[in-house]
Amino acid sequence: MENKLSTNQGISSVFREIASLLEKKRENWFKILAYRKVSDEIEKLPEELSQLAAEGRLREIPGVGDAIEKKIKEMLNTGKLQFYEKLKAEVRETTGEQAQK
Repeated sequence: MENKLSTNQGISSVFREIASLLEKKRENWFKILAYRKVSDEIEKLPEELSQLAAEGRLREIPGVGDAIEKKIKEMLNTGKLQFYEKLKAEVRETTGEQAQK
């Protein structure tokens, strides 16, 4: 199985899904917008995130601060994101939704 969390598209889609999950939880609107913005910025990148990470240039992406940088590195290094997994579980509990893959 290919690790989708090693591609720009895969990581972008995770950030977009995080924004949707935060919206369902009625989280801070600025946080939701921040995840959407960084998702859009990643989709527009001409370079792979893995290359930018290797060069220490993730912070050059508009919207990437310390927290987002750590999340990108976690996805690139492990193929998953604990924050995302936890958030999906929380939303399932509160809404009774089935797990999405």
